[in-house]
Amino acid sequence: MAKLAKGLGLIQLSCIAIGAMISSGLFILPGLAYAQAGPAVIASYFIAGLLALSGVLSMAELTTAMPKAGGDYFYITRGMGPAVGTIAGLLSWFALSLKTAFAVVGMAAFTTLLVNFDVRIIGIVLCIVFVLANVAGVKKAGRIQVVLVVGLLLLMAYYILKGTPAVDVHNLVPFSPRGAAAMLSTAGFVFVSYGGLLKIAAVSEEVQKPGRTIPLALAISLSIVALLYTLMVYVTVGVLPGESLRSSLTPISDAAEVFLGPPGRITLAIAAILAFVSTANAGILAASRYLFALSRDGLTPPWFARISEKHKTPVVAIYATGGFIVVALFLKLEILVEAASSVVILTNILANLSVVVLRESRLQNYRPSFRAPFYPWVQIVGILALAFILFEMGPGAFWICALLVAVGLVTYWTYGRARVDRDYALLHLVERITARELVTGTLEAELKDIIRERDEVVEDRFDHKVEDALIIDIEKSVTVDEFFQTVAEALAPRIKMPAPAVKGLLNARERESSTVLAPGLAIPHIVVEGEGVFEILIARAREGIIFAPDKKPVHAVFVLMGTRDERNFHLRALAAIAQVVQEERFEKNWMSARGEQSLRDLVLLAKRSRNH
Repeated sequence: MAKLAKGLGLIQLSCIAIGAMISSGLFILPGLAYAQAGPAVIASYFIAGLLALSGVLSMAELTTAMPKAGGDYFYITRGMGPAVGTIAGLLSWFALSLKTAFAVVGMAAFTTLLVNFDVRIIGIVLCIVFVLANVAGVKKAGRIQVVLVVGLLLLMAYYILKGTPAVDVHNLVPFSPRGAAAMLSTAGFVFVSYGGLLKIAAVSEEVQKPGRTIPLALAISLSIVALLYTLMVYVTVGVLPGESLRSSLTPISDAAEVFLGPPGRITLAIAAILAFVSTANAGILAASRYLFALSRDGLTPPWFARISEKHKTPVVAIYATGGFIVVALFLKLEILVEAASSVVILTNILANLSVVVLRESRLQNYRPSFRAPFYPWVQIVGILALAFILFEMGPGAFWICALLVAVGLVTYWTYGRARVDRDYALLHLVERITARELVTGTLEAELKDIIRERDEVVEDRFDHKVEDALIIDIEKSVTVDEFFQTVAEALAPRIKMPAPAVKGLLNARERESSTVLAPGLAIPHIVVEGEGVFEILIARAREGIIFAPDKKPVHAVFVLMGTRDERNFHLRALAAIAQVVQEERFEKNWMSARGEQSLRDLVLLAKRSRNH
């Protein structure tokens, strides 16, 4: 299967999210939001940022565990199953596409300040430009994004510095004329302003060093945007009289004219256009990855997964996303905002829920590089708060969500259900609770492959030997003599020696000096006759192996047998095992591993230096 190019570093990734968030949510929405909450709209933006934090923490954990195209779709599918995953993937595609269309439609109010031209034609032209830029490669799209965002941040900083002294505190009184309920429902209305965070998850497969880059990019982008939103809305509310603000579709430019004059109005209109352009670029980049990921998993038609041989980008998914955005340009602004906000809230709820399911399923190969702090309280509070905000938005938001969920469910039921039968974490959780065999192990295998790809692991000879190693899982307590008998019978055919001779070598090695190297761990290693022979046997004894009456029972044993010409590799294997058993939580994970493959994966996925 062709792979996407890893062309995004920390700066590009942060700029994709920042550019996606700073657009219509700032340059259009404050006027509409002020009409709902009054000056408390300042708090609404801040509350929306706080609510986004729980989703960000969960998203950081999930995307570092599974940095794959489609982000939240991918991990929701692996957590909750393909039906919920199809719904989530299409929801996120709708949300990001509608948010992109919202940004392009928002340009209408600003282009009229500069030129008198049909904005929809401009929007269509821009969509074509950014579709082509995205087809040309993620690195090119990322570079364009950095330039746009740097220019935008400089203009915003200038606005805040010049506007703060011009704030009239009388415009902030009364602060919350419609009460706390209006302030909270408005937080839900403007939640779409933080939807750009989804785009980090969507492009995570194309990120360099995702374990470090993704959490940093999420933290940086949310912190910068939440601060800038709050300060810019504060300046805008403090400068413009309420009557002017609630009826304005260009609130930032209108406020800039108050303290900077007509040149300031034009300058901020240019900043708005930069913001809209950056959102369109990032929106097409991220939204297309959802169609790509759904298709790659067999939940939508296969052509959406086609990758350009030249540019390594999902070309058909990009074209389809651009086409949908062009159609969405003709929808009403309020519908775009409410639909996008509702879907972004739902996606954050599902991200929080996925963390709970994946952790409680106790999947051994679920190994995020970043773990959300204060689990599970962050997720529980996030789910409840976001659900409350969605409820406060009113019946319109509910029906929009219901319609989009129905579209996702119908898509899965009519297309994906017959083509996809996959293992997922919720089954593991149900199996754990009911003690019934429900899972196939395919999810653990997939997560293992993802970890190898994420950590850029190049397998060495030790890895191959472990893949081929014999695994013994002993339920009851046994003596060392009984254990060596079992080992000898298992390894004798491989090293072409009689079992009694193998057992004699093991006993002789143990008499020479104990192979118990640490409490609960033994590494018997012997030299056998011949050439080019090296075998590993891995054993777990749940009740323990009694190597000596005065020593604790041994639960983990690595038996190494090799000829003299394999001496150097013998030493490297010992060094590799030493690194494996020193890994944090090794003993606990060893004892809780579900079977032979889980024991093998514990060794294979341990962090260690590799020799090639």
